[in-house]
Amino acid sequence: MKFEVVTIKDIAQALGISTSTVSRALRDSYEISPQTKQMVLECAERLNYRPNPIALSLKERRSRSIGIVVCEIANNFFSQVINGVESIAYDRGYNVIISQSRESCEREFIDLQYLASRSVDGLLISLSTETTDISQLKTLHAKGLPIVFFDRISEEIDTHKVVLDNFKGSYDATEHLIRNGHHRIAVLTNSAYLSITSGRIAGFKEAMHAHGLPLDENYIQHCAYGGMVFEEVEEAINRLLSLPDKPDAIFATSDKLTTGTLKTLKRRGIHIPTDISIVGFSNSEIAELIGPPLTVVRQPAFEMGQVATELLLRVIESKRPVTQFETKVLQPELFIRESVLQRSSS
Repeated sequence: MKFEVVTIKDIAQALGISTSTVSRALRDSYEISPQTKQMVLECAERLNYRPNPIALSLKERRSRSIGIVVCEIANNFFSQVINGVESIAYDRGYNVIISQSRESCEREFIDLQYLASRSVDGLLISLSTETTDISQLKTLHAKGLPIVFFDRISEEIDTHKVVLDNFKGSYDATEHLIRNGHHRIAVLTNSAYLSITSGRIAGFKEAMHAHGLPLDENYIQHCAYGGMVFEEVEEAINRLLSLPDKPDAIFATSDKLTTGTLKTLKRRGIHIPTDISIVGFSNSEIAELIGPPLTVVRQPAFEMGQVATELLLRVIESKRPVTQFETKVLQPELFIRESVLQRSSS
């Protein structure tokens, strides 16, 4: 059975009055008597009438909706970001349309086309791992669509951005391993194209340099799809374990890479932390529950969603063109648990 939407015509027919009278009564027009207004409102409630959002958006030239594009909704980090976005948006009267790129630039392109066709009032986006050309975003921004980048950003568009202090997160994690006697530290990281990757690798290298430890590029493994494809994590771990001097610790720099590393080591019968120590980036509560509990860099994902949404709504609701933009840098936190073994420093 097709769902039939109640319209002002239905109210007019039920009451035996014109649609224009119903419309003016619903708008609380001074032209309509209080008695008629009351009659129309009671009928609207009885018929479960709701205003047509498309009609309202055409009238107001606003859809009261914002779009968000992430790589994967199932990723704990991004699901928490979305929760943060919705906590602000819905309180301010905006609906949220969520799309996921699945780390595909082609799918991201389709997502953006769809959101633009729905006339969203603004866009929040964290770029896919394949995205190297943001010309579509530039076009949308030039046409007046407010855009805010978060987490994975581009510097090619002058707009608000919300990021993590990726350098600090990686530096703290690497230093924790070094202070526990680990010198052969491997890093599993995302595509080199992503903004988060450069910051996290820089933090790792600086910590190694600060403690006088040599850098071996063979210990740095890039996973193009950030662990979304398990096989790429498995292959990277196998390459690391095939090195003449196997790493005594692995630092996985994203949620999916962390879980993929744990899965691979378990399959190979490698024990944590007696055989190898692990530090990850993870916002999953499972990190605390698995055996042993995992030492992780935790990102303020919910706060990132809130801050990004506040900045976007500030642009959407501004009565003047916004020309001054800022980059908000949020701080990570290192949660130390039992996945790092205290080794001899000799």
